[in-house]
Order: sequence, then C-alpha cells, then structure tokens
Amino acid sequence: MAAPELDSLRLLVLVGELGSIGQAAAVLGTTQPSASKRLSTLERRLGLVLTDRTRRGSALTLDGHVIVGWARRVLDGLGGLLDGAEVLRTRHEAALRAGASMTLAEHLVPRWIGELNRTNPGLRLGLEVTNSDRVAGLAREGGIDLGFVESSRAPAGLASRKVAVDHLVVVVSGTHPWARRSRPLTPAELASTPLVVRERGSGTRETVDTVLRRAGVGPVKPLLELGSASAVRNAVVAGAGPAVISALDVAGRELVPVAVEGVDFGRVLRAVWPEGRRLTGPAAELLALAVRNRQLDPCPTS
Repeated sequence: MAAPELDSLRLLVLVGELGSIGQAAAVLGTTQPSASKRLSTLERRLGLVLTDRTRRGSALTLDGHVIVGWARRVLDGLGGLLDGAEVLRTRHEAALRAGASMTLAEHLVPRWIGELNRTNPGLRLGLEVTNSDRVAGLAREGGIDLGFVESSRAPAGLASRKVAVDHLVVVVSGTHPWARRSRPLTPAELASTPLVVRERGSGTRETVDTVLRRAGVGPVKPLLELGSASAVRNAVVAGAGPAVISALDVAGRELVPVAVEGVDFGRVLRAVWPEGRRLTGPAAELLALAVRNRQLDPCPTS
C-alpha cells in the first residue's frame, strides 16, 4: 500500500473539523472539485470509505474518525520533527531547553511559559513535546534542562518536584451502553473491556495499568493504541470504544464520564531534572512558577 500524501491527510482532518469539503478546500487554498478528487484518491489508496457526503455537507464515517486520529498523530509528528529541527538549529542560542508530556504541554506548561516570558523579555526557549518516558530520558541525557512528566513516582536518576495533580476519567460516546449505566463499573469490568489507549511510555497508560494492577485485575486490554490524546478522544467520540483520559480533556467535548467503584485514577504531575544538578536561571524560575501555580489537592508534596 502506498503511503497517503500529507496534504490529503490535512484535508481529511479539516473535513472532520468543518463538516464541509468546500470549507476545508478553502482553508487549504484549493478548489472543491480538486479536494473531492483528493479525498476519493485517499479512500481508494486505503481501501476505506472515510466520508459520508450529503447536500448538507460531509461527515466522517467511523473508519474516517479513526483514520483522522492516526492522521493527527502523523501531522503532529511532522510538526514535532520541524519544531525539533528548529530547536536543534537554535540550541546554542537557547537560554532554556524544556520538555513536557502531552497533557502538560496542552493544558499547563503554556501558561507557565507565558508568565516566564513576561518577566524575561527576549528569552529563547526550546520546548520538546513527547510522552513522559521520552521526557525523562531527555532529562537524563542532558537534552533538556527541565522536564514535566506524568508519573506516580520520581523517575530513576532524576530529581523531581510535584507541580500539579491530575485525575483520569473513564469516558464513552453518548451512544455507548455505559453512557446510560446507573451504577459504577467494577475494576474487573473495566479491565476485561478492550479500551482505546495511549502508547506504552505515556503517563496516562502507566497510570491506568498501575491502578488496575493494584486492584488485582490489570493491566489494560488495548482495543486501539494511539499516540496522542486527541486521537484517543476522536476514536471515543466516533464510537470505537471506551477510554481513560485526563479530566482536563473532558470538558466541552462529546464524551460521557463513567464512574468506577473503589479505584482512584489520580496522578502526580512532576517537574524533573538531572539528579545532583542545582537548577539556576530561567529553569529555576520556570519551576518556581509551576509550583506556585499548581492545583491545590490533598496529596502530599514529593
């Protein structure tokens, strides 16, 4: 099977967001007939029907939603490659090299960096966004000065400081049988159900597996294994199956939370840096901002 063109994947993602081939074509600066032809070529290449086209617009099929989730991963990866190349190109000029897991990078780190930039005009900062395992690895290797990860314990070889607490939530689409469930799930029911999950190495996957193992029923059974929170959300909304995601990702989306009896999916979000190294300058300032603005919670500081 020949690989799809990146422009075709961008087009499909936009059709899913806008519900219209014409509007997606306009965003990409092309014509509707050209966009329709490109989508048809993509469907033939993958051997899947990705869109339902009506007089009122275009909607993604279930397969289309899943492909869009994977397409976002590819496009995000390309963006990460280009951003990473820029960081490498300017590393000698950067005053602070930071890394963050995807949940932290999406919801918390931008605010901290914004405050840091206001007090340090002209500061050059490189931020690498990847999963928690990779951020920890970069910190150990000296590839970053300060990292932010989702981890139940301090990663080996690193100093750490708690900066926030997050809670994971089981979610389903509105059409899933669990959306109408009146009693909580048991841990055994959750563990026996194939889930849409993040890849191994992500903080979310680590937390879910750890909690289920402690309950004596884990680890999780993967239905789909996806590389970003947005891909997981899209798959759940499309009806692919249940997932466990950050509560920060639930608000305002077409997702129904489902309670689980007797388990706590809370997790610590940590700043990490090489063990034995004293943070100074912008790295120390960024850590101080993160600690000062962290969420209040009953968990002990570590």
